[in-house]
Amino acid sequence: MATVTRENIGLLNDKITVKVSQEDYLPNFEKAVKHFSKNASIPGFRKGQVPAGMIKKMSGQAIFADEILKTVEKELMGYLQNEKLEIFAQPLSTETEAKKFDYAQPAAYDFEFEIGLKPSFDVTPLNGKTNITRYNVKVSEEMVNQELERLQLKGGKMSEPETITSEDNVLNLEFVESDSKGNVAEDAAKKENSLLLKYFTPAIQEKLQGKKAGDTLVIQLSKAFDKERLEFIAKDLGLDAGDKETGKKYYQITITKVGLIEKRELNEEFFNEVYPGQEIKTEEAFRAKLSEEIGKYWKQEATNHLHNDLFETLVHETPIELPKEFLKRWLQKGGENPKTAEEAEKEYPSFDHQLRWTLISDKLIRDNSIEVSFEELKENARTKIMGYYGLGGDQAEWLDSYLERLLQDEKYVDQTYREMITQKLFDWAETKVNIKEEEITAEEFVKLPHKHHHHEH
Repeated sequence: MATVTRENIGLLNDKITVKVSQEDYLPNFEKAVKHFSKNASIPGFRKGQVPAGMIKKMSGQAIFADEILKTVEKELMGYLQNEKLEIFAQPLSTETEAKKFDYAQPAAYDFEFEIGLKPSFDVTPLNGKTNITRYNVKVSEEMVNQELERLQLKGGKMSEPETITSEDNVLNLEFVESDSKGNVAEDAAKKENSLLLKYFTPAIQEKLQGKKAGDTLVIQLSKAFDKERLEFIAKDLGLDAGDKETGKKYYQITITKVGLIEKRELNEEFFNEVYPGQEIKTEEAFRAKLSEEIGKYWKQEATNHLHNDLFETLVHETPIELPKEFLKRWLQKGGENPKTAEEAEKEYPSFDHQLRWTLISDKLIRDNSIEVSFEELKENARTKIMGYYGLGGDQAEWLDSYLERLLQDEKYVDQTYREMITQKLFDWAETKVNIKEEEITAEEFVKLPHKHHHHEH
């Protein structure tokens, strides 16, 4: 009769040994052979009349090995269920080479497996003593002005003046690497780009004033663009933005086209295009709406930042012991594509980080009965679609059939559920920490460091 034994071999790391004798697997082997003999189609034999000996001769070893492994798996899984062991992933076989099975000489076999046990822990950061800052980004008049200008330009008409006269001129340019005098190598690569004149430094803007299509200018990247703009230009040109030598490079730029976007007038037609159905009639009301929308954007960004801080605090400050060495071995051997020890070692930190979050979030969701109903999921999908298409409540009758089809997509439902349950988890967790409110400018907000602890678990 099969036996299963377990012994501890390390922190949250046990070895399970499954011993099977011939009486455990032989009856199933014989049944499998009979099944094959009844269903096999072999020339010279009627279907269902193939002798068992012939089946054993042709496929006996494979059937024999298969039935032994099935028996072992059944015993192992039964043991894990009966013992109610919470383990990571699947048991890991410690066999370094395949056993040799011979159906003509049935014997007893031992199989050894390693398991990693999930730890018990308390989520200590949610004890009401943890401090987290919620940053409130102040919407400035400058932010509203910039968004207003962006929308005016986006909806404006493009004209083609003969010469460059305004910082708002759009220049179609051809970049060719050269020396400081504009000499270009025969095999020099050409890159095309489209830039507003105001993207250049004031000195280069002055040199470009009055120029027209066909004119050229030699520029040095570091003198033509400020540091932030240079990073984008370097990437467009296929250069390494982090290389100090990049800014020293010279390029001959040729103007291929001069454009100018005529800004949209601030009138009811424009207001209605940007915010249809809002009945905005004055510039003052339009600016108020822009301010409201900008505020919504930064409020969401601030919430994302707070949740990231909360996430990192939970992951790094919740004391959880893990069977690290077992998990590294599992990373090597447990997946579809085996990895080297070096690859597993390199991947482990990010794996460890995500694993801790999975353990914490699963525990919090389970212990606090956080859930998302199908009706909530359906309503979430409806709201998203109506927002995407700009629909009102009286315009959405066709949504029901569309939603029915959408909610039959398992991938969509799973993704939406994960997003919603995570949002509910963070909303609940916020109530278990001390939130400190702090007003901040957008410039200060984008420079905030993301909370991340760099210690070894």
